Amino acid sequence: MPSSIPAELSGAAVQQAGRAKESGFSLMLSELRVLFGRRRTWALLLALAAIPVLVAVAVRVSSTVPPGRGPAFLDRISQNGLFVAFTAMLVSVPLFLPLTVGVVAGDTIAGEASHGTLRYLLVAPAGRVRLLLVKYAGALVFCVVAPLTVGVAGAAIGAALFPVGPVTLLSGDVIQPAEAAVRILLIAAYLAVSLAGLSAVGLFLSTLTVVPVGAMAATVVASVVSQVLDQLPQLEWLHPWLFSHYWLGFGDMLRQPLLWDSFIDNALLQAGYIAVFGALAYGRFVTKDVLS
Repeated sequence: MPSSIPAELSGAAVQQAGRAKESGFSLMLSELRVLFGRRRTWALLLALAAIPVLVAVAVRVSSTVPPGRGPAFLDRISQNGLFVAFTAMLVSVPLFLPLTVGVVAGDTIAGEASHGTLRYLLVAPAGRVRLLLVKYAGALVFCVVAPLTVGVAGAAIGAALFPVGPVTLLSGDVIQPAEAAVRILLIAAYLAVSLAGLSAVGLFLSTLTVVPVGAMAATVVASVVSQVLDQLPQLEWLHPWLFSHYWLGFGDMLRQPLLWDSFIDNALLQAGYIAVFGALAYGRFVTKDVLS
């Protein structure tokens, strides 16, 4: 009889771990269904998809684009439609991508509190830590989908309105359209990593209030402030520590061979912001009195 007790305890522990795992997986699926079931989310993605469309149509209806005028790659679009994707992603980085990510990240916790559903989520077997992780994971998924939407929409509208052919990289090398499509995906991945730190900031701000609009606005303002500070030469010592410092470094994805230095530096910087603001969000959320 005594020898059977550890086995029973072990079996109970395995069952409990299985239930916890299933609960976490179900909670994640539920979060993604809610996130991508909202009309607001699709409106944000459609707004992002409209950026390359506007760029492509503007170039199409114009006679010529003077070299050196406007965003990078703009004067190459009429010769190769794939440059619509590169141009649109470059245009989206300073404002549009941070804006949409700020809306989603700022709504993670504050949105549930404002709708009065946060307390019921915590009563369920989710727990505060698991709920916080699931909410951030949902924001990260949006960080992946957002730049991918810009890139795919740019490549599609570019192919529809302009000829598509070999792409000349920044290094002067020429690659085929199939490899250029891979570069578009790499740039989207680079931007997804770039936005991960901002999402962590938004998650923390979302734990501070029950008004999601306030957390959204504060997250967007944080991205603007970071970019403004990054342009001040007097604060050059601070630049490498700003989460937006490497946002435009994806030009290394358009060289042959690929240069991964900026990607790695960017990933390490964002990981630091995730660790710091994730810890702050955890400290705030686990001690917060949830009344709604």
